[in-house]
Order: sequence, then C-alpha cells, then structure tokens
Amino acid sequence: MTNRVLILGGQGRIGNSVAQDLVAYTQAQIIVTGRQQTGERKKGWGNEPVDAGTRGRGDAENGNSTSYFVHPQQQERTVSQTNSSPVEFLALDLADREGLRKAIASSNLVVHCAGPFLYRDGSVLEICIEQGVNYLDVSDNRAFTQKALTSREKAAAAGVTAIVNSGIFPGISNSMVRHDVEQLDEAERIHLSYVVAGSGGAGVTVMRTTFLGLQEPFAAWIDNQWQIVKPYTDREKIKFPAPYGNAGVYWFDMPEAFTLVDSFGVNTVITKFGSIPDFYNYLTWIAAHIFPSSWLKNPGGIEFLSYVSHFMTDVSDRFSGIGVAIRSEVQGLKDGKSTTVGSTLVHENTAVAAGVGTGSLAQLMLNGKLHKPGVWPVEQALSTELFEQTMQNRGIKINFDSCSA
Repeated sequence: MTNRVLILGGQGRIGNSVAQDLVAYTQAQIIVTGRQQTGERKKGWGNEPVDAGTRGRGDAENGNSTSYFVHPQQQERTVSQTNSSPVEFLALDLADREGLRKAIASSNLVVHCAGPFLYRDGSVLEICIEQGVNYLDVSDNRAFTQKALTSREKAAAAGVTAIVNSGIFPGISNSMVRHDVEQLDEAERIHLSYVVAGSGGAGVTVMRTTFLGLQEPFAAWIDNQWQIVKPYTDREKIKFPAPYGNAGVYWFDMPEAFTLVDSFGVNTVITKFGSIPDFYNYLTWIAAHIFPSSWLKNPGGIEFLSYVSHFMTDVSDRFSGIGVAIRSEVQGLKDGKSTTVGSTLVHENTAVAAGVGTGSLAQLMLNGKLHKPGVWPVEQALSTELFEQTMQNRGIKINFDSCSA
C-alpha cells in the first residue's frame, strides 16, 4: 500500500523543497496544502527538475514558489511522472479543524511546514496523536517547541513518532552537533554558528521569522545557568568554509539553545546567526537596537520590514548567492585531555538544504528505520549512522574535523 504524506504549507519554498525530496527518494503519494492552488502548481509537479542553484519566488502563505530540485541520481521517477504526478493539491486552511482532522486521518505522515511557528499552536500535533499519525515539522520557534515537547508521553502512549525542528538549522545542525559530541568522552561547550547568503532561496515567511526573533531577549545556557541575552548582540567573526570565509554572527534565539542542553548536559550552548553580505547584519542590528520596539511587535511593522528585505535580496541574491554555511564546535574531554571537535557544511541553496534535512527524516519514518514514539528534537531521534547515510545518499558533504587539543 502506498504511503500518503500530507505537507501542510507545501506550496511555500520550504514545503516545496520537502516535497521534491520525497518525490525523488520515496514512492509516497504526496498531498500539499494551501489556501488555494497557485498557477505554477496547476501545471504539474515533478516534471521540471533543475539545478539546485535555481531559485523561485513566493512564501509559505501564498505558495508562489517556482523552484524545483531533484538530485541527479534520482530524476527517473519525476521525469516519468508526466501524466500521473505523485503530488496532489488540497485546499486547506489550518483554522478549519474538521478539514484538518480529515486530511490527517487519511495520511501516514504529516509534515508541518506552515510557518511562522510563533503564530502556530499545537493543534496539528494534537490531532496527529489523536489519529495515530506520525508527525514531522520545520519549526524554529522556542515557545512552539517547548509546548510540543510536553506532548511526549501522549505521543508515546499512542505509538506516534513526532520530530520537531527538522530542516537545515535547526535540523541538520543538530545532527552535526550530535556527531561531534559522540567523539568526546564528555562534552562541555557547544558553539553553533550559521550564515545565510541573501534570501537563502526562501520566501517572505523566513524574513518574518528573522524579524520576529528580534522581539525579545531570550534565555541562553551559559556556565551552567540560564542567562538573558539580547538578540543580535556580541558580534563574532567565525571562519566558515569557502566561499564564505570569515563572517560575522550574532546571538540569535533558536530551539537548539535549549534542546541541546537537555540532550547533552553541557555547560554552555551558544547559537549565533549572520547574513551575507555583511550589510544585512548591520541593517538587522539597527532593526533590533535602534528601531522602536513597537515596530517589531506590530504585525504591520514586521510585514513592512519583511517585504522590504525580500525586495533587497532579490537584487543582492544575484551576486551573493542563496547558500548556507553551518559550523559546529564542541569542546570537552577525550582521554582526560581538553579537546575540540568540529564539523562544517556548505550548500548552495538554503531552501533546498532545508528540504533535504526534513525529507531525509520523512523517508526514514516512512520506511520504518526511524521509529521512536514520543516527541523529540532531531538530535534525540536520529542516530549519527542514519544521518550520515541519508546525507551521503543525497550528495550532502559534511566536513568532520579531527579532534584537536
């Protein structure tokens, strides 16, 4: 029997990337949702594989994305589906609880891509647990994640495997940290840094998420205690692999800031984010520290900043690219000696990389290789062995640094 995967927000940039990964690597029937079907989707799915560097337009709410990616080794299925696409569209508003419940009940796996997650409650996960349907999301909001994790016992009792915070960061970044931690006898300090070039190939929704993350100070685990830090402060130059090199990063609230503490019991977790070109970092800093706070707490202000930023990246993407770089650095003890272990990743398209991070987990959940009833962050659900296998299968190269004293 063919598995059915429901992708909520599947017409947006990230949802589209997840769908394309599933088309390439599974035989599942995929149902993508949105308030209404866009013109591009009416033309058909999975028949226009292009280079990973190609970018489209749109966001998770209006779904006007036109970017497609298929790994070169996985084009056979999508090219052959000219008359029978593996992807269907379902008009669905998340506020329609009965419609949502019906759609979930007919699925084997639900992938929640309809952000920003600051505005989402736990109703999708709640219904999945009620219906006994496995769940996966691309959430990147602390409050949403904390609420979801409180349903762990209910999900376990229902036999439902639910994984939150999948994608690129959080997501792949969490698994990079897990790998690095496992090289040590005792991990003490985790430093995660990410940079995104231009728009990252994502839409306005991701811009909204960035500005929403500037609204309030947040708690960070530093020297075995929670300390309040302000977003976009404490600029630090981090060396990333080519083509990014030295890039500025700043404190930014991410779910990893607390899930990694719970997962690995370290003394300190630092999560920092930056943009390329550096000009955008200064604009973001101004938005966080100079603009009246009322602007960032007003939906109209967030919309204005998001659309202006997206317009600017439409121009800068042409020379900056839309890629992503991640660096994980874990300090601790190995054979009684202070040791640092690191790993790095670079991908030319942030949205595609996010699709890989989520799609690979979905593939493992569908084929039964990843079954862990409960609600978990990625690093508590996915083994390093399976992580490395899925990344290798998709041509994603992660550089693991050898231990250094």
